[in-house]
Amino acid sequence: MLENLSGRLGSVVKTLRGNARLTEANIQDTLREVRMALLEADVALPVVKQFVADIKVRALGQEVIGSLTPGQALIGVVYEELTKLMGAQNDALNLAAVPPAVVLMAGLQGAGKTTTSGKLAKRLKEDQRKKVLLVSTDVYRPAAIEQLKTLATQLDVEWFPSDVNQKPVEIALGALDHAKRHFHDVLIVDTAGRLAIDEAMMAEIKALHAAVKPVETLFVVDAMQGQDAVNTAQAFNEALPLTGVVLTKMDGDARGGAALSVRNVTGKPIKFLGVGEKLTGLEPFHPDRMASRILGMGDVLSLIEDVQKTVGEAEALKMMKKVKSGKGFDLEDFKSQIQQMKKMGGMSALLDKLPGAGQLGEIANSQASDKAVARIEGIINAMTPQERRKPELLKASRKRRIAAGAGVSVQEVNRLLNQFEQTQKMMKQFSKGGMAKMMRGMKGMLPGM
Repeated sequence: MLENLSGRLGSVVKTLRGNARLTEANIQDTLREVRMALLEADVALPVVKQFVADIKVRALGQEVIGSLTPGQALIGVVYEELTKLMGAQNDALNLAAVPPAVVLMAGLQGAGKTTTSGKLAKRLKEDQRKKVLLVSTDVYRPAAIEQLKTLATQLDVEWFPSDVNQKPVEIALGALDHAKRHFHDVLIVDTAGRLAIDEAMMAEIKALHAAVKPVETLFVVDAMQGQDAVNTAQAFNEALPLTGVVLTKMDGDARGGAALSVRNVTGKPIKFLGVGEKLTGLEPFHPDRMASRILGMGDVLSLIEDVQKTVGEAEALKMMKKVKSGKGFDLEDFKSQIQQMKKMGGMSALLDKLPGAGQLGEIANSQASDKAVARIEGIINAMTPQERRKPELLKASRKRRIAAGAGVSVQEVNRLLNQFEQTQKMMKQFSKGGMAKMMRGMKGMLPGM
C-alpha cells in the first residue's frame, strides 16, 4: 500500500543526515523531492502545494533535539502533517438512530460497492453484534443482485429480494419496511452505478436518499482511479449529503494518492479502506496509522487488532508460553501460525503493517510469497502427526514420501525444514529477550526470501 511514496519519502530524509538543524538551505531540495513524490502518487496539486508549504513553515529552524537527526526531525513534522491532511482521527460509523439505521452505498460502476456492502455487513455483524439486512437496488445489472445475494448467503446475513422489473425506490422502501417489522438494526442499501457520472444516476440516488433517509451515505471509490477518484468524490459530494468515503483496492496500486487528497477536497472523512477481495478486507481508516505506514514505520496497532480478532485467547496464551519457554515449538505450531496469517489476509497484508517492511523488497508486495505459504501448508499436511511433533524423524525415505504426497520436490521439503529450524532459533532468541536478533532472524522465517 503506497509503497512507492513510502520509498521516496524514506530516501528523501536520508539526504539530511549530518546537519545540526533544519534550515531553508538544507530542506529546499528535500521539499522539492517530497513534492515530486506526492505528485507521482497522484495527490491533487492544490493539496500538494498546501502540504509542502505547511511542512516548510513548521520545519524551518526546528532544533534537532537530543539524538534525533535532521531527517528524523523532518519525518516527525511530515508524519504530523500527513495525519492532519487525512483527517487527524478515525471517524467511525454513526448508527445512533431509531432502528433500522440505513447505510446508503453510492459510487460509480466497478468501484466495489457490492463487495464493500458485504464486507461492511460482516464487520457490523461480527464486531458490533448487529442484525443486518442487505438489499440491492441495481435493477440495471442482474449480476449485481445475484452477487449481493451470494455474499449474504456466505455471511449468513439476511437478504431482501429484488429484481430488474422493480423501481429502485420501491425496492428500498420495501426493504426498509421489512427491516422495521423484523427488528433489524442496520439496513445496507447497495445502489446502481454508471461508468461515468450522469444526470439520471444522480437523480435516482437523490430519490433513494430522500426515500430512506440514511444515517450514513458512504461514497465508495476505487483508489486506483487516482486523480479521477477525487473528482468523482467531489461530484457526488455536491449532489448528496455524503457522511464518509470508502477507498477500495488500496492493495492494488502503488500510488493511491486519493487517500491523501479525498478528505481535503471533499471535507468528508475516509471511514474505511477496502483491501483485497476477501470479506475480511475492510479496515477502519486511522489517519495516524496510515501516515505511519506511508513513512515506513508500520502499523503495529492494526496488526495487534487483526491478531486479537483472528487468534483465540486460549491459542494466543498457548503460543506465548511456548515462545517464553523457547521449547515445544513444532511443525504443528508452524502450520497453525501459517493458517492464522492466511486469515489475516496473507503475507503481503501482514508485511504491510510491519515497520520497515518496505526494505524487504519484492516480498512485501509479491503474490509469490503467499503461494510459498500455501506450499508450506501442503507439505506439512503430507506429514503424519508424529512427524509434525518430531521433525528429527524426517530422514531421506520419509522426505521422499512427503514430497510425493505434497506434489513438490525433496529440495522443497528440505527448504521448509530449514525455515522451520530458523523460526525455532528465532523463538529461542525472543525468549531470551533478543528482539534485535529476532528481527534479523526474520529473513530466514519469511517464505520466498
